[in-house]
Amino acid sequence: MLRVLLILPLLAGPAFAQGADDQPLNVIPRTKAEVTRIAGVLAAPKDFSASEKFEAKPGGAATVRVRPTADAFSQFSGNMPFDRQMNFNLGNALFTKTWVPSPASTLASDGLGPLFNARGCQDCHLKDGRGHVPAGLEESAVSMFLRLSVPGGSNPAEIKDWLATQDEPTYGGQFQDFAATGIAAEGRMVIDYTEVPVILGDGTMVSLRAPAYAVADLAYGPMAKDVMLSPRVAPQMIGLGLLEAIPEADILAKVDETDADGDGISGRASIVPGGSDGKPMLGRFGFKGGKASIRDQSAGAFAGDMGLATSLHPDPWGDCTKVEDACRLAISGQEPGVRDGLEVDHQSLDLVTFYARNLGVPERRGVDDPKVLRGKQVFYDIGCTSCHTPKYVTDRLKDQPEQSFQLIWPYTDLLLHDMGPGLADNRPEGRASGSEWKTPPLWGIGMTSQVSGHTEFLHDGRARNLLEAVLWHGGEAQAQRDAVVALPKGDRDAILAFLESL
Repeated sequence: MLRVLLILPLLAGPAFAQGADDQPLNVIPRTKAEVTRIAGVLAAPKDFSASEKFEAKPGGAATVRVRPTADAFSQFSGNMPFDRQMNFNLGNALFTKTWVPSPASTLASDGLGPLFNARGCQDCHLKDGRGHVPAGLEESAVSMFLRLSVPGGSNPAEIKDWLATQDEPTYGGQFQDFAATGIAAEGRMVIDYTEVPVILGDGTMVSLRAPAYAVADLAYGPMAKDVMLSPRVAPQMIGLGLLEAIPEADILAKVDETDADGDGISGRASIVPGGSDGKPMLGRFGFKGGKASIRDQSAGAFAGDMGLATSLHPDPWGDCTKVEDACRLAISGQEPGVRDGLEVDHQSLDLVTFYARNLGVPERRGVDDPKVLRGKQVFYDIGCTSCHTPKYVTDRLKDQPEQSFQLIWPYTDLLLHDMGPGLADNRPEGRASGSEWKTPPLWGIGMTSQVSGHTEFLHDGRARNLLEAVLWHGGEAQAQRDAVVALPKGDRDAILAFLESL
């Protein structure tokens, strides 16, 4: 309890995830009876011979039917009332639309860039699933980009251990390899892979591909010598609203910054400026927990990925720096007196937020398969659930029936963990160090090939399958990684079958 109380003064208000109109989620407090009942529901299973009650419905009542197509991640919450489905469809139209540079005759779709990484949200989140790494030099890095920063910056007074960095002075915080006509793109990302052999306990050899990142064809001069490059592949979109609705207290209860319980796991909460007022909030979204809410994440993507102005990021030139003067002087899509005068108006941002909040999690497959059940037991026995927390009950919400009071199974604690030097990008972000990453949710991971057409995992897609993803774990997860290496083939296959069933 003490470690939770040390974090709480940094946070503002009773609920920190933002809803529509930049307001906190409208939470109804739990009764003592509900707290007791929920504790029983969330307890770890003692019997692995059969699935748990409701385990096949990872999104609770919001779970959607499994579809055998690439559209499996593109369904609205299974419990969405009919009168809210139009908002989902309108948000989908905005999420899938292709934006164009200004000036253009399509005034509702102009304002792209002038520097950008993608022309639309779904260019990166393919079919609402994962992006992919470029297949080679001939393919541009759509759905993958580099974050940029250099040491320095200011420490917010409210957050004493904020790791100070600032955007790279010439190229900003995000490297952009596309540009509007007449403006030079910043350059291109270069990836070089080295194969690293790993011998498993039974003698099986697995090859990991270790990436090295660089930039080439720089259009605006050299980057700072101390620049830090951090790659990002777009993550899948399902279940975001349910993650947003997990009670803050349930997340903070697992914080153990000094490893007081001696289990080797030291989860830390990401605390970030959130909403329009920039107050410290619990970071739940992004690979390092850099965004507090779906709305913050959506607005950040409009600005950084597409150079589109919103109420949270009103500059029409997006990530262009003062050095990139042609970008800043280019005609924008802002129209004074029309649509809030912004390229993405307030209502459009609300609709995209609603859409992202309500992409449904598909049902589990093979939940009672003996091999899957054995894999689940191994997953528990070797300690994977120390970070990949299996289940929660979401807050009871007054105005979000889809996310309200649902038993969900995301397999994440939403905390920062040191994953060791192998996965380190050496780039701090907020409270996250250069080797810390937020535990990603695992639901839907077994459907990646069906939806996205590949099986590339981790923040930069270096892992070509789930076993490679596990073998990249280090730091706080070193013991679990080593346990997987030592497993007999039957148990190793079983744990992979379990992951594929999620």
